[in-house]
Amino acid sequence: MGRLPVRSERHVDLNLLSVRITSNLEEFDGYAYFSRDVPAGREPDHEIICVDLDRDHFDPAELDRLRDRTLRATRFRSGYYLNHIFGEPAYLFTDGRRSVVLGRRLERTIWPYFVKRILMEFAVDHGYLHLKAAGFTLDDGSATLLAGPNGGGKTVFLTQACLDGARFLTNTHMLVRDTVAHAVPSAVRVRPSPQFAELTAGRELTPHLESGDFVAAPELLFPGAPRDAGPVRTVVVTDYSPDRPRAFERISAEQAGLFLGLFADGVVNYGLKDDLLAHHRGDLDAFTASLAAMREQLTDLVGSARCYRANVDMLDSSVRAEVLAELSSGGRSAAAAPVRR
Repeated sequence: MGRLPVRSERHVDLNLLSVRITSNLEEFDGYAYFSRDVPAGREPDHEIICVDLDRDHFDPAELDRLRDRTLRATRFRSGYYLNHIFGEPAYLFTDGRRSVVLGRRLERTIWPYFVKRILMEFAVDHGYLHLKAAGFTLDDGSATLLAGPNGGGKTVFLTQACLDGARFLTNTHMLVRDTVAHAVPSAVRVRPSPQFAELTAGRELTPHLESGDFVAAPELLFPGAPRDAGPVRTVVVTDYSPDRPRAFERISAEQAGLFLGLFADGVVNYGLKDDLLAHHRGDLDAFTASLAAMREQLTDLVGSARCYRANVDMLDSSVRAEVLAELSSGGRSAAAAPVRR
């Protein structure tokens, strides 16, 4: 391919690791997903190079000849990136911790695919569990992990807890080892609401790439600095529906583990099983050992935590106060009995 053009770059901090992203565009929308940068002088753990083919021309036949032959690269070539994320056909090249992608509107590949794959690979290489989960910490530093289906109220639960004094930990991704949750810093999706009306009206926030919402660094949204880590004391399964009986009640570790295994496990949720197998170069023993280690980490996590299911309206101040009192008390508050409204 020869030398790739670079007209902008950003070295982003993901807490336990960093990624340098470069583009042949002077202004690349893919940078908007990230909230923290790495100080100058530190070498990146991974590198993503994005080349927009509308800006610089490359021979498509040559790109197709040289691209990776993995299942993921074949899907990229058809315009299918990951799960529900589609776009223009793209050419994917990987060389260890360096990934190169050529195509159009490549911002749709950065957070939707590359960050997820990088977190998965880091997790299996360093003994972490990669979860799709939100989280916050309480006054004692302990972490509450939030998991649930899409549209189940994780973001509302998180934002209302943080506006009420909890410290923001993470919005989307979490790396867990030895029952300690480590944040993956990112911009937070902000939907138009009374809580953020002044912010959205008074600042020029970045539009979300896939909706009419905005994205903003958590430091702009919540009082108190975000936390980077905390021991997980509580796991909350959120699935809010006003049509069902409202409750905040304990569930078993087994129930929580089964739910998180489907709704929070990064490999399962993001369809990364083929990428994990490719990461192990097709070695079945290494692949299954990674899966077993993830399962063990998840079992330890829910086994050491208090687990709840939540069907509560966190926008209701009285309900929110009751729920946060229960979480802060370690299960010893008067709200330890099911909260039903």
